[in-house]
Amino acid sequence: VVEPLGKDLNGWKTNGSLEDSKWTVGVAKVDPDNIRRLVVEPLGDAAPELVTCEGHGQDIYTEQKFGDCVIELELMVPLGSNSGIYLMGEYEVQVLDSYGREDVGPGDIGGLYGAQAPSQNAAKKPGEWQKFVIDFQAPRFDGDKKISNAVFRKVTLNGKVIHKNVEMYQQTPGGVAGREAPTGPLMFQGNHGGVAYRNIKIHVPTE
Repeated sequence: VVEPLGKDLNGWKTNGSLEDSKWTVGVAKVDPDNIRRLVVEPLGDAAPELVTCEGHGQDIYTEQKFGDCVIELELMVPLGSNSGIYLMGEYEVQVLDSYGREDVGPGDIGGLYGAQAPSQNAAKKPGEWQKFVIDFQAPRFDGDKKISNAVFRKVTLNGKVIHKNVEMYQQTPGGVAGREAPTGPLMFQGNHGGVAYRNIKIHVPTE
């Protein structure tokens, strides 16, 4: 089990300067003066949270790369916010304030962007912590040739199964490298809206 989030931004990088990326570590909550953004308070003795208060910054991703894995994490978004979780830096699970929507599409929370809508709307209210468990199978390669596609074997949001065995025929636009590979980092979108993550755990199979 790898837990890349510590009490600082060690283990993470962006395409620019981390200091200028608008990501920080602290304790997030919805801004009482503006329910469409987050504010972050000093960490103190609390468990660390990875936060971008307003977004419109940079994507952030792990230095370590992964293939097959099960990712557990919690996230929180303010009202109307939009972000994304990219497996291997290339396959997006959508993050959006979709609370209360009767019909959900691939662009709603839990959607596999450009591929498949979640089977149900499992979203909680903005400002509440929500939990994903993502069981992911990496694409397989023989040299430079892809011989099988990536598969989201199972995705649960807030304890409800929203995907099973969804094959990804290509990468999602906007990823780290823009191409498929045997391994890649975990990436969080930071160039849209505000979002906070905590309790990030990456389980990798043992040989």
